[in-house]
Amino acid sequence: MQLKTIRYEIAEQIATITLSRPARMNAWTGRMHTEYRWALAEADRDCNVRVIVVTGDPEGKAFCAGADTAALEGHSDKGKYDSGTDADIARPGFGIRSEFDATFAYHFGLTKPVIAAINGAAAGVGLVLACYADLRFAVEGAKFTAAHGRFNFPAEFGLSWLLPRIVGLTHAQDILLSSRIFLAEEAMQMGLLNRLLPADALMPEVMDYARMLVRSVAPGSLRDTKFQIYADLHRSAAEAVTDAERLLDEAVTHPDYAEGLRAWLGKRPANWQGG
Repeated sequence: MQLKTIRYEIAEQIATITLSRPARMNAWTGRMHTEYRWALAEADRDCNVRVIVVTGDPEGKAFCAGADTAALEGHSDKGKYDSGTDADIARPGFGIRSEFDATFAYHFGLTKPVIAAINGAAAGVGLVLACYADLRFAVEGAKFTAAHGRFNFPAEFGLSWLLPRIVGLTHAQDILLSSRIFLAEEAMQMGLLNRLLPADALMPEVMDYARMLVRSVAPGSLRDTKFQIYADLHRSAAEAVTDAERLLDEAVTHPDYAEGLRAWLGKRPANWQGG
């Protein structure tokens, strides 16, 4: 695919997806969503990729400032919501569980962890994108807002389901009912963020963390643990235990189990095979 609105790069087994419409503060469009899903699908199927990082072009001074205003105007003109995507859009994460087979919820079906490196404002769909990442690192002073209230929209793309599970019902109601702007410092206090960092430390810290996952955690463990975390939101404790036992039986027969044990006993880095 010819990429016009994102950049896609791989280094050290880390795929970095950069939202890149800097003149529009990396605002979201149907084209960007199409390219973003293509990049996720590529990263998820690439056995050389272990971790995915999503960030915004720093020239845009934002992570993602939300839907492009031209797209917002288009909804009114057409008399309906128009995603701007075609039926043949890539389907990363689909087919794992039916609960994941929807826009942005597809992140839960990916086999690799996604880290959002929030380098500036995350508004509207930008907040959605950040919340569907598995981990969130943000720069000090970054602005967050759900934004939907000012457009007479409902809470978008399942945020009404997801945010209470991240920050609790009280904070989620504040964020969603008010659509107010809040800063990264408050987001950290709410539990929305994993790290709060100075601007010049964001990407080094994110990449160090991603390299730690690549180096220290077997790919199968990352895949299965991520699946368990999101699948267990939809099932009972007994079902979670039963599935954990099934996954454990499968894991001990994989070469990475024996390699991990030898590496630990030998006090050396493991040479994971993956798969």
